[in-house]
Amino acid sequence: MEVKIIFGTDTGNTDHVLNTYILGELENNGFEHEVIEVDRITTEDWKSHNFYILGIPTWYDGLLQSSWEEYFEDFQAIDFTGKTLALFGLGDQIGYEEWFCDGIGILAEEIIKNGGKIIGHWPREGYEYEGSKAILNEDTFYGLCLDEDNESNLTLERCQQWVKQLKNEINE
Repeated sequence: MEVKIIFGTDTGNTDHVLNTYILGELENNGFEHEVIEVDRITTEDWKSHNFYILGIPTWYDGLLQSSWEEYFEDFQAIDFTGKTLALFGLGDQIGYEEWFCDGIGILAEEIIKNGGKIIGHWPREGYEYEGSKAILNEDTFYGLCLDEDNESNLTLERCQQWVKQLKNEINE
């Protein structure tokens, strides 16, 4: 299975998680991948694959990471019909507990509105925060939420489980 991964990063944490944990797991689970930063994508990048993984950290009080923010107007115009997407994001449950991983929810809403299918929903159990736009329902986030500031010790295990989940869901 081929996947294109599009991500944004300012501090390097999202890049670190992607390169240290997610890419290796994708390879171990039979995925071929292409990686590109969101500030380098073109319209053609959305035509090249049927499966995408998007990586997005949330900034401050629920803001999109700067590259995603600059691209967001174009993102809102993409037709995701026939595309399957999975999202992972970074947030801070303690310092920004009211906006934990909001970036995931902001992108997810646009994907759904524009015809895309989201897989890789992640359980909310085990997280402590006050609010999040990443919430799909009472039990689930739209995607994998990671907290490198407070729970970096859980990142590897969460990424391993999430990639296995993606493999199962993409093959359904």
